[in-house]
Amino acid sequence: MEKNKNYQKIFKNTLLELDKTHKPTLLLHVCCGPCFTIPFEELKDYFDMTVMFNNSNIYPRQEHDRRLAELKRYISEVCPGIKVIEIAYDNLTYNQDLIPFADQAEGHERCRVCFRKRLSYGFDYAEQYNFDYYGTVMTISRYKNAQDLNSIGEELAKKHLHTKWLYADFKKDNGYEKSLLLIKEHQMYFQEYCGCLFSYQKYLEKKIKNT
Repeated sequence: MEKNKNYQKIFKNTLLELDKTHKPTLLLHVCCGPCFTIPFEELKDYFDMTVMFNNSNIYPRQEHDRRLAELKRYISEVCPGIKVIEIAYDNLTYNQDLIPFADQAEGHERCRVCFRKRLSYGFDYAEQYNFDYYGTVMTISRYKNAQDLNSIGEELAKKHLHTKWLYADFKKDNGYEKSLLLIKEHQMYFQEYCGCLFSYQKYLEKKIKNT
């Protein structure tokens, strides 16, 4: 069995190896404002960054729109020049691939299917528009498996000629704890469940149980 890789070390080495004469372009998948905080701080000095909000997994629609609005508000405060690409919301179609895994707990194959759907779309877009790198902020979360995310990214990179996968594990080096400070400083909305219909149902069950 392959030993888990230190993706944050790989990330740091990538930054050291970048051409210092110009910033490479990066398309960054972002799921919400809170998860963008530390990745933005880590990346802003090294990349010409574009953000993609491609999250039809989020349920309900109001939650999707609230997370997008909060992300855009945060960007307007820290770096108004960053472009945000918004992908049309279609939760009903998106869930068709997740339904077979509906009974699974968070962190298993349903999540990997969800990761691959969003990352595959973004990688294709990044390749089409000639971005140098493509990556995601999701490794900042304590509930997202960095090994899964980076393995999927590595797999997808083999199918693309130009765009490289940006390995990272943003929760490392106290990244998650640092993000909480920025969330508090900017008074950001901090969601209480991952996002999908299935995690939303679990959230409601827990909420009712604790009432």
